[in-house]
Amino acid sequence: MSALVRRLGAPVTSAARDAGGMTLIAWRALRALYPLNIEREELVRAMYKFGYMSLPIVAVTAFFAGGIMVLQAAMYVAQYGAYTFVGWAAGFVTLREMGPLLIGLMFSGRVGANNAAELATMTITEQVDALRVLAIDPFRYLVVPRLFAMIVMLFCLTAIGDLVAIGGGALIARLVLGIEFRLFFDSVSAMVVMGDLTIGLVKSAVFGLAIGVVSSHFGLTVKGGARGVGHAVNACVVGNAILIFVVDYFITALGT
Repeated sequence: MSALVRRLGAPVTSAARDAGGMTLIAWRALRALYPLNIEREELVRAMYKFGYMSLPIVAVTAFFAGGIMVLQAAMYVAQYGAYTFVGWAAGFVTLREMGPLLIGLMFSGRVGANNAAELATMTITEQVDALRVLAIDPFRYLVVPRLFAMIVMLFCLTAIGDLVAIGGGALIARLVLGIEFRLFFDSVSAMVVMGDLTIGLVKSAVFGLAIGVVSSHFGLTVKGGARGVGHAVNACVVGNAILIFVVDYFITALGT
């Protein structure tokens, strides 16, 4: 009986430990806002690595995502002649849901996993302990700049990805359905409101915070050498995906 209790309780204890660690990271990041003291060089480096280097893959993904949405609707649009609603549908779905969610998952897979692996490697090789010996706070030096870089860069990438996705949808609508660009963008501007864009960008900022917290937690709490680094990256990717969908659900519920 005791063995069964231990077996059932181990995952619960591990989940509670991870949730507590992530909460502490988020709280310490908020405390770093006042007084604002962020390592500028590390922040700029992280913004370049997380944002600029992710731009090509985000642009390509967003372009084809916008085209796929139009292709999926092409049969029904042609059947019912609802050409004036194509731009609205593409813009509404992209801005509120598809853009932040898809780009957030891409960002998690590329940036979150990379951050977890980098911090885990630094922890295993005792570089984090070396910073403490030098009287440098590892959290303020390593985690805070990356956390804020993820929030800002995912926000910007989502805004750019939304534009690219809508542009891709307009191009596919012109090539497949013969819808003029003017009709497509008139539909977007007339039926898509600012609130749709706002909700999507708020989601992206919260996703960036979640990705930064999860990846930093698993990176700094790694154990077990090289194998532990692999486990940390795997746990980071899975945890980010779950948390993104949970956060997306609650923000969508509050925004409707």
